[in-house]
Amino acid sequence: MRIDKFLSNLKYGSRSDMKTMIKAHEITIDDERVIKVDQTLNPMTQTVRIDGVTVFYQDPIHIALYKPKGFLSANTDPMHPVALSLIHEPYNRFDLSIAGRLDLDAEGLLILTTDGDLLHQITHPNHHLPKTYEVIVDQEFCHPKALLSGVLIKDGKGNPYKAQALAIEHEGIHVKIIIDEGKFHQIKRMFGAVGYDVISLKRTSIGRLSLGSLEPGQYRTFRKEELL
Repeated sequence: MRIDKFLSNLKYGSRSDMKTMIKAHEITIDDERVIKVDQTLNPMTQTVRIDGVTVFYQDPIHIALYKPKGFLSANTDPMHPVALSLIHEPYNRFDLSIAGRLDLDAEGLLILTTDGDLLHQITHPNHHLPKTYEVIVDQEFCHPKALLSGVLIKDGKGNPYKAQALAIEHEGIHVKIIIDEGKFHQIKRMFGAVGYDVISLKRTSIGRLSLGSLEPGQYRTFRKEELL
């Protein structure tokens, strides 16, 4: 990879900025000064420094984020704070994609990754990756069999489909539910189909990966093996 592409990908400036940056700063690859923007490097095996400070690089990157309520599952938004704003140096320099979104008023586990293959494994319905939610409904819950058998609801495009819970535990208004999809407002619509309004929704796990000790707004990196 060219050094100008490497640094611009990490948001140190545009490709056109790199010529000026190389003149204004001491940029090195394995302690050798860079003098041309087309100088190449292997970012996985070589070390880049800017004025003596090592440039962090990792590929791929997987992040487990506890998304708080009130944050949009997005990179940018003019109306609401976004989940990606919670990610700080050095990980905010990477192009992270959100794997499995949560509603604005929902909270819990959100996965961010630079790995397109992992993104597909999490989000594509054919992979049937289980997701666990803790739900509070507006009245005592008494219809586990209906959700375990499956209810007919609509997706984001208005097309009807059968949504089915894999497992349910409940006590009073508190329900723990596991599904292996994650379509548009699926949990809310499933409970709505049997007469309940969802008051609170928290995703606690995706696959084998759980929130663990994370608090709202906190995050940690993880290995793919922790999830699948």
